[in-house]
Amino acid sequence: MYIPTQKSEMNWKERYRSAYYLQAEIPDLTLDPERSALLMIDVQNVYLKQAPRESLAEGDRQAWDLWNPFHARMREVVIPNGKRLLNAFRQHHADIFHARIACLNEDGRDRSLSQRRPGFNNLLLPKDDLSSQIVPELAPRSGEIVVLKTTDSAITGTNLRLLLQNMGVRHVIVAGIFTDQCISSTVRSLADESFDVVVVDDACAAATMELHVQELTILNNIYCQVLSVSEVLGELGWG
Repeated sequence: MYIPTQKSEMNWKERYRSAYYLQAEIPDLTLDPERSALLMIDVQNVYLKQAPRESLAEGDRQAWDLWNPFHARMREVVIPNGKRLLNAFRQHHADIFHARIACLNEDGRDRSLSQRRPGFNNLLLPKDDLSSQIVPELAPRSGEIVVLKTTDSAITGTNLRLLLQNMGVRHVIVAGIFTDQCISSTVRSLADESFDVVVVDDACAAATMELHVQELTILNNIYCQVLSVSEVLGELGWG
């Protein structure tokens, strides 16, 4: 079972303060619901696959043990909170965007270098394969925009920036995986394009909680503000 850290008990202005902001006065948020959009990133089938531990060879069980807390957080925290965000945005007829990482060529030649390096990131995810689809619980509905990216950032790899600007979006609420990879790259890109960004702590995950907390501490107050689902909905007036 996933066990939350003590940070979840703190006010959002006090959580994830880096050395740069220990003495800073954090301003209040002003989220305009009419100019706010939700961006769900990369919660795809491939990342949720988990074979029963007893079915694995002894040598593979160490990797299973390493990743099991991530899978528990996804099942118990991230996906339920992602659904909560989607339901709120749908109920209020607010804009919703989905980004998923996939390649356009079957052999993956169109992927960026970061998606072809040996190791974890070297996944071949053709756009039509089941493994590259968004998990059913968070699947897009009619009218929700889905962008396909071949790199970490949903801004660098797509026309998302243009879409957001054309639709008058000012505040982008970001959720999904992985906090230290595609979430981080997208948030930095959005901030560089002068969007006001909020990352939803309890609707995101990294491979480990240590990486998740570390990356949010780096991003917070410079590139975004980090809030919980309940805090985001409260700031939007939907709580």
